[in-house]
Amino acid sequence: MSTVRGAGVVVTGAGGGIGAALARRFAAEGARVVVNDLDADRVKGLADEIGGIVVAGDASGSVDAARDALGGTVDVYCANAGLAAGGDAFADEDVWAAAWDVNVMAHVRAARALLPDWLERGSGRFVSTASAAGLLTMIGAAPYSVTKHGAVAFAEWLSLTYRHRGIKVHAICPQGVRTDMLTAAGTAGDLVLAPTAIEPEAVADALFDAMERDRFLVLPHPEVAGYYQARAKDPDRWIGGMNHLQRTWEANGT
Repeated sequence: MSTVRGAGVVVTGAGGGIGAALARRFAAEGARVVVNDLDADRVKGLADEIGGIVVAGDASGSVDAARDALGGTVDVYCANAGLAAGGDAFADEDVWAAAWDVNVMAHVRAARALLPDWLERGSGRFVSTASAAGLLTMIGAAPYSVTKHGAVAFAEWLSLTYRHRGIKVHAICPQGVRTDMLTAAGTAGDLVLAPTAIEPEAVADALFDAMERDRFLVLPHPEVAGYYQARAKDPDRWIGGMNHLQRTWEANGT
């Protein structure tokens, strides 16, 4: 995609899965890529492979260091780092707080750091790796579902607020992707996500297609659009169907 050739791109949570796939794809398209992870060793091999630059540390604080590494400009920011927080309404307060901090507030902090420069020059692209759980929900994972809804809502707010000023925003909302996060989802993931799981590279393909078509929602699983429409059209019926899944999960020994 020619629009990213030479662009300065940051990918957080690039130590594996979707983040690594995004970094590889941007590099293959000619972008200059910063790969970020809490652990520098997790992304060093990837950086060597794609000719990228390592910026280690918390995703929330990655913007300034990445901007310096790229020579002063970040053109595309992929807020990909995420926390797969399971549990129900009784999950510990620190579980809820961590999910909120990583899945929502890290995006807010990044936007605060990026927007002044982007608005001044009239361009910038913010990519939020959310989840189909952010449009629908996920059984057995209240903190994850709620905060991914928050990630989608914040991305939507960014788009509708700054679209006319040159800021492009994309919310990636896949179902199951064959990553460590899917493995960590346990029996709920096996029931709901595993049957249609895709490779991380397919997520990167879907993002580039959405960028080319200037689409906000990135749906690597196209059927999610139908589920989303059904949810909006008849919420009670949709909740009933999800409750059936919940009962199936419980019956299989959660």
